Amino acid sequence: MKTVLLPFARFNQSGLGCGLTILLGALLLGSIGLGWVVNGVLLGLAFLLVAPIVGLALFRWWLGQNLIEGSCPMCGYEFTGFNGSECRCPSCGEALKVEQGNFVRLTPPGTIDIDAVDVTVQALED
Repeated sequence: MKTVLLPFARFNQSGLGCGLTILLGALLLGSIGLGWVVNGVLLGLAFLLVAPIVGLALFRWWLGQNLIEGSCPMCGYEFTGFNGSECRCPSCGEALKVEQGNFVRLTPPGTIDIDAVDVTVQALED
């Protein structure tokens, strides 16, 4: 390993030979008509660098479209779920389905769902 001393910096030349070999190989392939090989390698490297960035952006967009935050219609517990999926409330265990951005109860066909109202009885004095 040879070190070159300049007035303000030191340069290590240990990796310089490998880089020059690759550069000379690319130039040789280009000069004999195999430039498409070099272009293919460069396009492959570009794809490897760009694909994760594009994939992450697409995944974040999909997650923003399909992740729904809402509350359980039975107990009011707030949690998240995927649009169009069936899940259970983590608090009360009620079977729920995500429809149009809201959580709704899963009930068998023919079930009538009612809301009970507490009515207090007052005794009338005669």
